Amino acid sequence: MEEASLQLGSNLSDLEVRILDFERQWWKYAGAKDAAIKELFDLSTRGYYELLNNLIDREDALAASPLLVKRLSAFARLEFQLDPAKAKAGPAWPKKT
Repeated sequence: MEEASLQLGSNLSDLEVRILDFERQWWKYAGAKDAAIKELFDLSTRGYYELLNNLIDREDALAASPLLVKRLSAFARLEFQLDPAKAKAGPAWPKKT
């Protein structure tokens, strides 16, 4: 079962906590994921995924939300294996259409 919330005592910033919470349940938001990213974080999609990619490589994120971070890391590795050139531009994470 997925973690309900981040573990207390993490060294993550408020933005990083919000990003992980969003990734845990982004499909609950109406519309496309890109639009929700812009609305909730006021970031470009590329900027959001740069932050997310850096975040999932960090030990403190893994400690705070191990199941989610492992799932996101596995997806990112799979995407890179399928298309390394595309992965350099940022992940094309599953999007709700």
